[in-house]
Amino acid sequence: MDSIIRFANLIFEPVIDLGAAPMMFILLTLLAVLMRVPAGKAAEGGLKLAIALTGMGIVIDILTSHFSPVLESFVKSTGIELSITDVGWAPLATITWGSAYTLYFLFVLVVVNLVLLALNKTNTLDVDLFNVWHLSVVGLIVMHYSDNLLLATLLVILLGVMKLINADIMKPTFNELLDMPRTNPTTTTHLNFMLNPLIMVIDKIFDKWFPFIDRFDFDAATLNKKIGFWGNKFAIGIYLGFFVGLLGQQPVKTIFTLAFIGGVALELFSVIGQWFISAVEPLSQGITNFMSKRLKGRTFHIGIDWPFLAARPEMWAAANVLAPIMLLIALIFPGNKILPLGGIIAIGLTPALLVVTRGKIIRMILIGSVMIPVFFLSGTAIAPFFTQTAKAVGAFPENVAANVMITHSTLEGPVEKFLAILVGKLGGNWNMQNLLLTALAFAAYILLFVWYLKQMKKRNRQYEVEKETIAG
Repeated sequence: MDSIIRFANLIFEPVIDLGAAPMMFILLTLLAVLMRVPAGKAAEGGLKLAIALTGMGIVIDILTSHFSPVLESFVKSTGIELSITDVGWAPLATITWGSAYTLYFLFVLVVVNLVLLALNKTNTLDVDLFNVWHLSVVGLIVMHYSDNLLLATLLVILLGVMKLINADIMKPTFNELLDMPRTNPTTTTHLNFMLNPLIMVIDKIFDKWFPFIDRFDFDAATLNKKIGFWGNKFAIGIYLGFFVGLLGQQPVKTIFTLAFIGGVALELFSVIGQWFISAVEPLSQGITNFMSKRLKGRTFHIGIDWPFLAARPEMWAAANVLAPIMLLIALIFPGNKILPLGGIIAIGLTPALLVVTRGKIIRMILIGSVMIPVFFLSGTAIAPFFTQTAKAVGAFPENVAANVMITHSTLEGPVEKFLAILVGKLGGNWNMQNLLLTALAFAAYILLFVWYLKQMKKRNRQYEVEKETIAG
């Protein structure tokens, strides 16, 4: 096993060390060249993807860095003690990549992906290698409790396979949400979409018992047609900036600054989201040509990071509305010790809400409010692990007191973190109680996923019927 870990580090570490944007530039360019795309066109697509990733990261950082201190001021003014520091995803990614096991898990998942492609069990090639750290966290949690690499590997493989299946089943919804042609291969294997089954359960409850709420729904495009500027993305961002500023009792100058930053951010999210789609166009054409010649027209999907969905303003409108709701829940939820700062813009939740509800903002906000406590419970549960691991690899944030625990309030895959804890405790103590609890949890998790797949297949068949009706 040690030799496998060393080999994985030798292969992937030089590319991973470059960072997400350079890594994706290299991978997408090489993949396009392998598909016989001219080198210039291949590099163009790779550069666009790297620029899109960089741009999205900058906008998220600007939004978070300006909104988080204001929300922190609000919490301090209430006098409530929230002792676990929410450092956001970036420090936790650094901590996770500090473990040699992360590259080992990456190597295992690449092999699994290639095997499933060869066996025609998936159509998705996952090139979002940087975000393997999310699954690595799951494996590392298992090892934190039991030091059992075999159990950790099996859990990572199981979740990796399920992510690929999910990427395939979501593809028609991505096409519909973004008006993408079927030839565009863009999909995502990001762990945040493994929350889809749980969200869909709540969405079905709304379908059955509360369908009337959809009469109050709106989207930015429709609202813009009705009332012009006052309903577009700029305006929605301005409203939210004003609300957060007033909530934090900020001076007038700061409130205006937050409002304008909110307006800019929501508009840029939409613009940059389109860059992700155009970035894969050269690769898309290359794959189409390759498939038609060699694999009898078999369709391939390319799994990239989730931000190509940022073109939909509903996701960001819901995220910003959920921010103050998240603060309120943090203040009143029993046992919560997390102050939501780095994760206050809930990008670990809103993309999945968008996919399941297909952009129904009222549902996104209501379901998101129900899901937030799940993230708080998960973030609290993994805080000791991340704090200990950060100190062990020398990556504990400098601006955080040494006696304070760290976490991420909306870290992707909250349910999977609980599964990892169960598996880790089972590996550390093979008693009947742990075995039964773990077996029941996995049975429920897998059965829910199977049910979700059936619902998504029904949705995808409906897409086909609608297209045939339009064509006819």
